Amino acid sequence: MDCCGLLTAQKEPVPLKSIEVELEVKDHVATLVSTLNYENKEDKPIEAVFVFPLPRDAAVCHFSAKIGQTEIVAEVKEKQQAREEYDDALSSGQQAFLLEESEESPDIFSLSVGSLPPGESASIRLEYVTELAVQADDGLRFCLPAVLNPRYQPQGSGGSEGASVQVTSVPASLVPYSLSFSARVSSPRPVSKVESNCSLDPLQYLNTEQTQATVKLAAGHKFDRDVELLIYYKDAHQPTAVVEAGQASAKPGTLMGDPVVMLSLYPELPQSVMSSLSSCGEFVFLMDRSGSMSSCLNNSESHQTRIGSARDTLLLLLKSLPMGCYFNIYSFGTSYEHIFPKSVVYKQKTMEEALKKVEVMEANLGGTEILEPLQHIYSQPCIPSQPRQLFVFTDGAVFNTKEVINLVKENSGSHRCFSFGIGEGASSALINGMAKEGGGHAQFITGTDRMQPKVMQSLRFALQPAVVDISVTWDLPKEVSVTVLSPPITALFQGQRSLVYGQLTGQSSEAAEGCVTVKYSLAGHPSQNQLRFSLKPEGDTGSTVHRLGAQTLIRSLEMEEREHRGQGDGGVKEKVVELSVQSGVSSSFTAFIAVNKGNSESIQGPLVRRNVPTALAQCNQLRQRSLCLVGSSLKADVKTKSFPLRPRKMLSTPVGTKGFFSGLNKKLGAFDRSQKPQAKMFSSSHHLAGGIQVLASPSYDFGAFSCEETEGTMLQQPCRDTLLQLVSLQEASGCWPLDPALAVVLGKSREEVETSKPASVNQEVWATILALIWLHGFKMDAKEEWELLAMKAVSWLRAQKAPCVAECVEAGNKLLGSNVQKEVLGL
Repeated sequence: MDCCGLLTAQKEPVPLKSIEVELEVKDHVATLVSTLNYENKEDKPIEAVFVFPLPRDAAVCHFSAKIGQTEIVAEVKEKQQAREEYDDALSSGQQAFLLEESEESPDIFSLSVGSLPPGESASIRLEYVTELAVQADDGLRFCLPAVLNPRYQPQGSGGSEGASVQVTSVPASLVPYSLSFSARVSSPRPVSKVESNCSLDPLQYLNTEQTQATVKLAAGHKFDRDVELLIYYKDAHQPTAVVEAGQASAKPGTLMGDPVVMLSLYPELPQSVMSSLSSCGEFVFLMDRSGSMSSCLNNSESHQTRIGSARDTLLLLLKSLPMGCYFNIYSFGTSYEHIFPKSVVYKQKTMEEALKKVEVMEANLGGTEILEPLQHIYSQPCIPSQPRQLFVFTDGAVFNTKEVINLVKENSGSHRCFSFGIGEGASSALINGMAKEGGGHAQFITGTDRMQPKVMQSLRFALQPAVVDISVTWDLPKEVSVTVLSPPITALFQGQRSLVYGQLTGQSSEAAEGCVTVKYSLAGHPSQNQLRFSLKPEGDTGSTVHRLGAQTLIRSLEMEEREHRGQGDGGVKEKVVELSVQSGVSSSFTAFIAVNKGNSESIQGPLVRRNVPTALAQCNQLRQRSLCLVGSSLKADVKTKSFPLRPRKMLSTPVGTKGFFSGLNKKLGAFDRSQKPQAKMFSSSHHLAGGIQVLASPSYDFGAFSCEETEGTMLQQPCRDTLLQLVSLQEASGCWPLDPALAVVLGKSREEVETSKPASVNQEVWATILALIWLHGFKMDAKEEWELLAMKAVSWLRAQKAPCVAECVEAGNKLLGSNVQKEVLGL
C-alpha cells in the first residue's frame, strides 16, 4: 500500500494530526482542555485508538466530538454498557467515540475514534480538572504527561479478565503529530514567575497587579519529556476556603445539587518542635535496579545515569542518619536483594558495610517487580520505639499499580512511605498513590532536577516528629450540615497543603460563616489550627469544586471496593457508577460514550484499526535503537508488556524490555577499551568488540546509552564531585578523621592541614571544623544536601566539649581563605 500523510514507525498511516492544549490555573486548581484533531487520509474507514497518560488525580469531566458542524457530547455510562453501545454503533455503520480509564492504573486512558470515513476530519475535546501539588520551594507543579512508558507486567500475573491492550510507543523523534500548549494563570496574589523544563515564550502579564498572566510552550516540542510548569505566587500559600453553589438543574440533597466547599489547609506546626530532629526510627530504602535505570538523567550539565545518581543519593542518606537508628537497603528488578537479612543498628561498621555494597550497585536486575519486595518488607516485624520510614525510588511504571497502592494502604498503620519518581514517564499514579496511602510525601525528579536535594527534604520530613491524632471538626450554623467527601487526613508536614472537600446541606444566610479546626498532637503536645470562612458561594467557579470533590470520593470508594472484592462489597461499585454518572466524572467502572446518531448514511466497508503512538522515554528509545546491529547475526528477544483496558481488542506492537543491555553485554563481551571516550562529543556510531557496530542517533550523547564504567560498557564513570568526596569521608558519628583525602578535597597539602592545627585540639575535632567551614564557605548552593549531616557533625563537636573552638575556626578560615563565623557553624 502506498502510504501518505502521517506515518508510524511501521509505516502505517496515523489519523491524529495535532493536539492543542489550553490550561487555566486559578490559584492551586487547574482546568485543562485538550483538542485532538484527526483526519482519515486513507481510502477506507478507520478506527483510531490512542492510549495516553493523564495526571493521577485528574477528574475527567467532559468529552465531545465535532464532525463537520455537528458536535456530539458524550455521556458517562457503566463501562460494559458503554463498550457495547460503541461496538453496536460500529457494527451498524455509525460513528462512535469511547473514552475509558485503565482498570489497573488511573493515570492511563484509551480513546477510540470509530468509523471515520475516508477524507473526513474529527476534533475530540477532552477536559479535566486537577489540584496542583506544592513543591519544596513553594512552587505549584503542573505536569502534562507527554511520555508513556510501557507498563511492566510481572511474570505469571494474569491481569484482569480477557485480553489486554498494549501501549503503542515510538521514539520521541518519530511522534507523528504536533503539540501546542498555552496557559493562563490567575490568583488573588501576584504571579512572580513561571518556570518549565521545556522552552517557553516570555511570561505575559494581563494586568498591572500581575495577578493574571499567560505563557505558551515554544514551537517545536520534541515529545522527549513531559511538559512541566512550576508556578510561583508572591507571599507564601495561605489557608483558603472556596464554596461553590450547587447546579440548579440537579436535585437538592445530591452532591451536584448542594454547595460544596474546598478547604486548603496549611497547618503551622510549632517551630520549637519541628526544629528538633528525631534520633530514632527504622529507615528502609527500596531502590529500583531495573534495566532502564542505566539511562542518563535528562540533565544538560551531567552525563550521570539514574543508577549513578541513586548511588550518590544513598551515600548522602546513609551519612545523614542519626546514630542508634535502624536501617536496611533493598533493591529490586525482576528479583530483589537486601543488604542485611533484617534492619540493623546504624553505626560505623554497618554503615561501611552498606556503602561497600551500594558502590557496586548496577541497573542489572531486569524488570520492575515492586510488589514482592514490598510484601517482604511489610512481613518484617516492626522494631519497638523505632517508627518505620520507607523510601521508594523508581523510574518505571507497573501493570499492577492498584495492587501495589492497596498493599501500602493495608500497612499504613505501621509506617510512612516516601516515594520518588525518576525521569520522564514515571507513573504518577504509582508515585503519588504510594505516598498518599502511606502517609508520606511524593517527589518527581525530571528535567535538570538533582535527585539529592529532593530526597534530603523528604528525609528531613521523616526525621521530624510524626503528627498523630489528626482530627478535623466543623462548626457550622445549626441549619447547615456537612458530609465530608475526603478521606481522613493521615499526615501533616510543615509547608505542605491538605485538601478537604465537604458537601453542605441546608440553607444559610449570606452573612453566615463556618469554621474548621484541625487538631493534632506533635511530640506529645496537643496543637490546633483554625480556618474561618464565608458560606456564601463564589460566583465564577463553574463546577470545578464539585468535580474535584466527586473525584476524591470516587477514588476512596474504588479503594474500598478493591479491599472487599470477593467478599461482597455492599454495593460500592454501584455507588461509584451512580456518583460518576451524576457528576460526569470518569471512574474505573464507567466510560464516556458518544454516538453520532444524526448521520443518516451508514459507513460502508471493513473497518481498519490504526493505533496512535505515544512518545517513549529516552531509556526505552535507546533500548529499541540498540537492536540495529551491523555485521552480526545477533538477535534479541523483546517481550511485550501490557495492561488491561478493553477485553475485546489486542494490539501487538513490540516495545522495549528492561534489562536488555545487561543481556546484550553478556552476548557481545566487553566494549573495546582501547578507544578513549570523549568527554562531551560522541559520534553517531560506536564500535564494539568483534567489529560489531551499534547505531545511535546523533541527537543523543552516547552518555545516554551507558554512562558507567560497568561490565560490558565503555564509558568511564564521571569523577565524583568534591562535595560527595567530602561526604564519603565522614564517619557515622558525624566527625571527620584527619585523612590525606580530606586535604585533597580542601585543596591543600597534608602538611598544610596538619601544621595549621592548633596544638591543644585533637585531630578529629580539627578535621570536622575544617569540613564544616568548607561546606559553609564554598558549598552553600547545595546546603539542602549537606545540612543534615552537618547538624550531626555539630552535635558530635558539642559532645566532645572541645576547647579553643573559636581558635580552630579562626585557623580554619585562614587556611581555607574563607570568613565563616563560629555562630554560622552552629557552634
